[in-house]
Amino acid sequence: MAGHDLTPPPRPEACELCGRAAPLTRHHLIPRALHGKARYRRRFDRVERLTAILWVCHSCHKHLHAVLGERELAEHYRSREALMAHPQIQTFVAWLSTKPAGFRPKKRAARRR
Repeated sequence: MAGHDLTPPPRPEACELCGRAAPLTRHHLIPRALHGKARYRRRFDRVERLTAILWVCHSCHKHLHAVLGERELAEHYRSREALMAHPQIQTFVAWLSTKPAGFRPKKRAARRR
């Protein structure tokens, strides 16, 4: 597809949520498991589905998926600002930001229902 840049945003030096300099993973703001579903294919073009990414550390990434389901992420939490407005994520990120880069939390949060 000429003219469509599918390059993810450049990897920053630190997690885009907690700000720690830790190894980073891609968090797709529109979860990849939903990319093939007609509802999301109609709402978001291919470029947006593939490039709407936050670079986050493993701990933040695990916490996002522990707290929020994939449809919830796609429907309501498609930006850093929206994620940071969620009380459980805000609290976790504030706590984790005080820890050293190599720190990994021991217990995963339970997904709320």
